[in-house]
Amino acid sequence: MSLELPTQIPAPFKAASCVVLPEWIDYNGHMNVGYYHVAFDSSAEPFFKWLGFTAEYRQAHQVSTFALESHLHFLREVKVGDGLRFESRLLHADTKRLHYYCEMFHEAEGYLAATYESISVHMDMRLRRSATMGDALYRRIQAILAVHKDLPRPWTVGHVIGTRPPKAA
Repeated sequence: MSLELPTQIPAPFKAASCVVLPEWIDYNGHMNVGYYHVAFDSSAEPFFKWLGFTAEYRQAHQVSTFALESHLHFLREVKVGDGLRFESRLLHADTKRLHYYCEMFHEAEGYLAATYESISVHMDMRLRRSATMGDALYRRIQAILAVHKDLPRPWTVGHVIGTRPPKAA
């Protein structure tokens, strides 16, 4: 795939799907917490490839991306054999980092099962340190971001985890 600017930019990106495998099921009879990360990570592969982080690009430039932080929201159960589909979008990108968001939908019933927000960093694999993206990749990502920024901001983005402290007596 070329790093040329895309002529049509899907908003959001919708090219990932999977099926909940038996080994992903826990003692509650639904998908285990850890496998949500596996499913979302798998869905990020076609998204990152579409962004321009292809195997050829990574090899030619000796770069990759590393996850820095992620947040999951579990909204509804999914069970063995359920088909899942994913929608992804860029929230922000600079020369080193990508802030993106994905939604997991139950394929047959259409409900939103979980959301995933993550930040990845562009890495120089020779130094194993963060590095600036090449100009062509950065231009492509900025063109995609220009379209994705107009999507409604999901309510789960930017949440902080916590519980309320007990009220003073």
